[in-house]
Amino acid sequence: MTSEQIVCLIIFICIYIAIIIFHNYKSIMAWAGVALLFVIGLLPGVKILYYINWNILGIFWGSLVIAELFIYSKIPAYIAEAIIDKSKNLVWAIIWLSAFSGIISAFVENVATVLIVAPIAFEVSRKLKVSPVPFILGICLSSNLQGTATLVGDPPSMILASATRMTFNDFFFFHGRPGLFFTVEFAAVISLVVIYFINRRHKETIKAIKTEKITSLFPGILLIALIAGLAVGSFIHGFMDYLGGIICVVLAFIGIIWSFFSKRIKSFNILKDTDWETFFFLAAIFALIGALTETGTTMVLAELVGRITSGNLLLTYIVLVVFSVFISAFVDNVPYFAAMVGVVTTLSNQHGYPLYLLLFGTIIGTTIGGNITPIGAAANIVGVGLLKKNGIKINFLDFIKVGLPFTLAAVTGAALFLWAFWS
Repeated sequence: MTSEQIVCLIIFICIYIAIIIFHNYKSIMAWAGVALLFVIGLLPGVKILYYINWNILGIFWGSLVIAELFIYSKIPAYIAEAIIDKSKNLVWAIIWLSAFSGIISAFVENVATVLIVAPIAFEVSRKLKVSPVPFILGICLSSNLQGTATLVGDPPSMILASATRMTFNDFFFFHGRPGLFFTVEFAAVISLVVIYFINRRHKETIKAIKTEKITSLFPGILLIALIAGLAVGSFIHGFMDYLGGIICVVLAFIGIIWSFFSKRIKSFNILKDTDWETFFFLAAIFALIGALTETGTTMVLAELVGRITSGNLLLTYIVLVVFSVFISAFVDNVPYFAAMVGVVTTLSNQHGYPLYLLLFGTIIGTTIGGNITPIGAAANIVGVGLLKKNGIKINFLDFIKVGLPFTLAAVTGAALFLWAFWS
């Protein structure tokens, strides 16, 4: 390794550690790393702007704003309550609410999904005088799993799209094969079986719960327009250069203007509740990964992985998936996956491996791996926090008893699915 590569890698590792320690200030830590690389000359100012994927940031911000409007409309809460009322007993209520959380999370940020669905879970548990823990864990785990299903579901999906120029539709079918959406859905079915098995003793009859009133259908129309716009735009040449971001930003501004004139929703609250921390964090990550690529650090790391796996495709695939699961169980998965995209791409070029098999395997391990522990994903942290707020404490081991079998089943199913179609 050259001195530049060593310095760049050390700075990146230090930033990673700082993000773990000061998680509430992760964007500040990331931008501090960008500033340091700029000062020492490893990342020129012009290159910072070049490496940031403004289209993906536009998609991210636009979808966040529309997701916040969707929450305020109470449409998802209304649907969730209707699902609960149709459930024949408690275990099926847990299954259907977990499945619904997963569907919402494919298009809405994971933490927002938990905040949308959790109140219904607490209402049901209070009426039946049972613990809300099975509900909340099912909601959190399913939300994390499904975030990878679409381009707008999770930051790692956006990083993948940025690196490979995948469009919204490519997450469904790509190169004539089932994409990440169907991989995740296959894993979701398996994971729901696990949730059923864990909660099979809960046979209590469901009682009717208070029904939320929908404040407006307009946010739902905006969300459908966003999905349709991204889907149709995927067929337009050069879509990922700019059009996706423009569609999402324009729809978001329409939503903000509508909320300004609406008496039901305050536009200030929409902008305040938008996840600006992750927005700026994602921008910094794009710049940091650009520095790793610019200095050739990712190439060196790829050569190291290649030597460890001795040029064996199956072993390489297993190592990437398992290592990603382990790392993501304890630390933020965004910088990890962002770094691994360059490593995996270089590894594929060096050894002639199927690129998308390794990239998809890595992102599956990265996103689902966070489900093992209560600190592995932001949705888990929020879910455990909501339980604590309601006077219920769940310890590290109790979470793992549910999170580990869920993760092992989902990752194994997804990894086998990917190997069958992409190896």
